[in-house]
Amino acid sequence: MNITRRALSAGALGLTAASMITGRGHASEGAITDELLHRVDFWTALEAYTYAYPLVTMEYTRRVMTNVAEPAGTKAPMGQLGRLREYPDASFRDVTAPNADTLYTYSFLDVTKEPYVLSLPDMDDRYALFPMLDGWTDVFEVPGKRTTGTAAQTYAITGPGWSGTLPDGVTELKSPTGIVWLLGRIYCTGTPEDYAAVHKLQDEISLVPLSAYGTDYTPPAGSVDPSIDMKAPVRDQVNALSAVDFFTLFCELLKTNPPTAADAPMIEKLATIGIVPGQDFDASKLDVVLQNRLPQLAFARMMLHFKASDGDFKDINGWSYTTKTGLYGTGYLQRALITAIGLGANRPQDAVYPVGTKSGSGILARSYNGSEKYVLTFPKGQLPPVNGFWSITMYDSKYFFVKNPLNRYSISPRQDLKTNADGSIDIYIQNESPGKDKESNWLPAPKGKFILMMRLYWPKEANPSILDGSWTIPPTRKVS
Repeated sequence: MNITRRALSAGALGLTAASMITGRGHASEGAITDELLHRVDFWTALEAYTYAYPLVTMEYTRRVMTNVAEPAGTKAPMGQLGRLREYPDASFRDVTAPNADTLYTYSFLDVTKEPYVLSLPDMDDRYALFPMLDGWTDVFEVPGKRTTGTAAQTYAITGPGWSGTLPDGVTELKSPTGIVWLLGRIYCTGTPEDYAAVHKLQDEISLVPLSAYGTDYTPPAGSVDPSIDMKAPVRDQVNALSAVDFFTLFCELLKTNPPTAADAPMIEKLATIGIVPGQDFDASKLDVVLQNRLPQLAFARMMLHFKASDGDFKDINGWSYTTKTGLYGTGYLQRALITAIGLGANRPQDAVYPVGTKSGSGILARSYNGSEKYVLTFPKGQLPPVNGFWSITMYDSKYFFVKNPLNRYSISPRQDLKTNADGSIDIYIQNESPGKDKESNWLPAPKGKFILMMRLYWPKEANPSILDGSWTIPPTRKVS
């Protein structure tokens, strides 16, 4: 799965030695030379950055999302539940690629001091899942309809070093790391009646420290750190860190978020550039050129993985997707890339997210544009095969919702899609209405460029399935 050194030449990254030369024709302090590209410590540092990227990104995400005094919108203090109460509209800018299918109930936890107890109510057969991500972005547990059913259930989320006795009826879920991100999703149709039903379920979910379980617990107010940047996207903040600052934070995080046994070969390499679990970063072992250029090079390598991933990503009929999410093992490049472009991704058994940016294929492929009209046709009996639900969401070129007269940001069977005489179903993707008789099947597009994202929750595992390739998404056709 790893990209070869040849593929990652300076030229492949657009970072030739010449491009690193100052205007006066002298090599800059951070020049990338062929000599550097053949040094072992360069490649070790590049691998180290990629390996560390998810943990550092999770920490920055935690800081931003918990830097409030009380739960509000997409943020909540450490150890407290946040509850999104309605789907965002086209003015929403908190996160990219929002959804209009599930309402989130979420929390960041520190389980290094004591466990937290999560109590879920009876969901009455409603689709829901409550994935728990460790500090490395692996989904280590995922209670929900697919795995544990919809009856009431109670869990103690424990840290890697915890041992003890739990109350009767409480099941232990052990986190490999001190950081835990609970990112629960409950399906909701978005009608006033269904909003009320899901709000009731959200209010019945509780999260308390183990020491407070069974008591009338009131969480303390959260602390607000004015030095935390609450405006710049997390990815930009992480990418702006110098290599020394990046690895210094990484080493601090390693103290409570240990590597796995499978990471042993990587850990052995990291020691040569001053990274040892449990110890502070030894910056003297990192070359000055690497200090200046490493973040830029490493991030470019992650993005290159999207196009040269040896099968980690599929591109079929204009739809790109991966089924390698949620659990990464030693697939460090894949893990880093998903962190950068889709932090919080589920296991593929829970969700697959195909993205469409172009119609057609090969040299005939063209970016979607609202000046054109498109149709996506599902032949009879060939709707997305899922046990949960499916939808197609419309985004503008920056992955935000698109304002439209129907206030419709996604389309799915809950729109009561009309069926053609031959049993097929057409989805009309265009800026203007296709006509009142077809509006049930209309996904409104902006006037300019746009992006489509399909969500397949709890995809069927066989006959047919997107997971094994026995079902493929039809192409989106441009029509006159």
